[in-house]
Formats: sequence, C-alpha cells, structure tokens
Amino acid sequence: MATLEIKKVRKNYGTLEVIHGIDLFINNGEFCVLVGPSGCGKSTLLRMIAGLEQITKGDILIDNQVVNNISAARRGLAMVFQSYALYPHMSVRQNLAFGLENLKMKIEEIDRRILEAARLLRMEEYLQRKPGQLSGGQKQRVAIGRAIVREPSIYLFDEPLSNLDAELRVATRVELKALHARLGNTMIYVTHDQVEAMTLADRIVIMKDGVIEQIGTPLDLFEKPATKFVATFIGSPSMNMIKATITNQSGKLFMKTEDNISVPVPDHKINSLTEGQIISFGFRAEDIVPLKFGQKPYNSWSINSKVNLAEPLGTETLIFTNLGNTEIVSRMFTPELVNSNDELEFALNLDRTYLFDDKTDLAI
Repeated sequence: MATLEIKKVRKNYGTLEVIHGIDLFINNGEFCVLVGPSGCGKSTLLRMIAGLEQITKGDILIDNQVVNNISAARRGLAMVFQSYALYPHMSVRQNLAFGLENLKMKIEEIDRRILEAARLLRMEEYLQRKPGQLSGGQKQRVAIGRAIVREPSIYLFDEPLSNLDAELRVATRVELKALHARLGNTMIYVTHDQVEAMTLADRIVIMKDGVIEQIGTPLDLFEKPATKFVATFIGSPSMNMIKATITNQSGKLFMKTEDNISVPVPDHKINSLTEGQIISFGFRAEDIVPLKFGQKPYNSWSINSKVNLAEPLGTETLIFTNLGNTEIVSRMFTPELVNSNDELEFALNLDRTYLFDDKTDLAI
C-alpha cells in the first residue's frame, strides 16, 4: 500500500500541451477512479504515473519519494491494460509466472504468489489452460492475477472492462470491488464509463481537456456538481440542461428560457442571482415527474407537454418530452403504460434544480 501525489504535472507532445498542471493526492488504500470523455488526458496521466510516459514538468511522488527518474519496473506498481496481453502459447500458470521468473525469483516464492492470486480470483481450476481456452472474463482475471503476483504497492487499471460484454462487465466490476476490499491496496482506475466510476470509486477525479474539473465521492459529485460539465457527465440519463435569463416579474425572479417560458427561481438561489444574468438550469430525470403517475413535489412548477417517446425499462420508464423547443427526459418508477403523443402535466421539483453561470459554467 502507498500514497501517490501529483504536483503541477504537465505533459507536452512537441508544442501541444495535453496535461495542464494537475495536482492530486491519493490516499493509502484508496480506490480512485479517473473518469472523463475520450481525449481528456486520463490514460496519459495514468501512463505517467506508471513511468511509461515522461513528464514534461512537475513531480510524481510515491510514499513521499519523487519517482520522475525511476523506471517503470522499479516503481513498485502493476498495471492492467485494456487488452489482456496474454502469451497465447503459455498456460495461465506460465503467464502468471513469466514476470517473476524474469526477476530471478525463487520457484517456491513464485508458486506461493501464483496460488494466492488464483485463490483470490477463484481461478485455481484453469491454471493449466491456455488463453485460447478461456472466456473474456477469465482472461481478464488472469490479467489482474498477473498484477497481483507482483505484490505492488499501487495497482493501475487502464479501462480493463471495455472488452467485456455488458453482463460480464457488471460481474467483473463486483469482483474488482471485492478484490480491493480483500487486498486493501491503493488502486487507480481509468474509465470513460461514469457508471463504473460511481460504483467502484472511493473518490472520483473528473477530467476534461487535460485538467481536473472536480474531485469527490460519487455522492458528492452527483449531489453537488461544481460545473455544468460535471452535472451533465455524472448520472444516467444525463441531466436536463436549459439556457435562461434571470428576469424580474412583479417583484419575483424567474428563469426565462429562449422559448419565453418562465420558471420560478428556486428559493435557495434567489440571493445568488441578479436580473439579466444568463444562466443554465439543470434537473435530473427523476426530478420532473408526470403528475398522473407521481406525487407533486412540495416546491414545484408545472407544465403540460406531449410525450415524444416512452421507454419502458421494467423497474422504470423514461419519458422523452419537451420544455419549449428543448427535449428533456423524465423518469418514473411506476409500471403504468405511457404512449407517444399522450398529453401529460409534468411537475418540476424546484428544490432539486441546479443553476450554472453561463460565462464560467460554474455552479451558482
């Protein structure tokens, strides 16, 4: 187990800077997930931590020791890649042993580590099989096992589940969370999938365009997004977001959309706004409900709208409708049948509305 600290780290490819002065501290034993869209710099940052990419500026410290000039092999880390990278002509046991044999480790110690990894990952029964005889999930276990036998201080995962089908991805995600609980090691995990981030992480680091947008627990990021990007990135379906101007109507503040629909400003935001200010207001699908099938929130605003599409998903139904010319999505947790073109009254919970400044995209 170890701590990891990143200080003012920058990465350039020629004149193009892709990582812009990142600061991050990861605690001993923490499961930290780096998440963001493709091209945000998360995999580049992970490769710099691993020693596979040179740092342009800044420092990386493992247990308070600067490791900028220490080779990847000597950093005490183990990395699990997106591709399994298994030797097809070797058995599972031989794949697990290969790196340890190159370190001239005693055979007794190699056997001990292999058996311990096989026990942790429940793969004792296929130690003698070749990779071609394994399923995708089993191959991923072997790839993780190859990291475990190194007994690293920190585990690095670079989108390890992206090659698995949906059902297997869920099962492997559960296994990874359980593995972290058993091992207790520091783990740093890169993904573009916010569901993986929310379910695995102790803390999430959200990246965009080579910078950190926000760091926090999954619940913090969901409930208190610091920027409009974080608000729309975290949560499924994505948060509804509508541009508006703050207006004063008969002494009360409203959010007037570009379609001239006026929505009352939430009481807890009145003192943070000025007349004429341009904002975006957002709300999650579960916070705008059709009154025919749900209870009206205490502090709410209602609008009638036609259903564009209903997606029944078993335990919930997603209803796509419009607020003015902007399509929004509502989530209801009742099994009632909803049809396209139904006219419904939707109630927006104003206490669950998020406001963002249009110039800075920061939460208000």
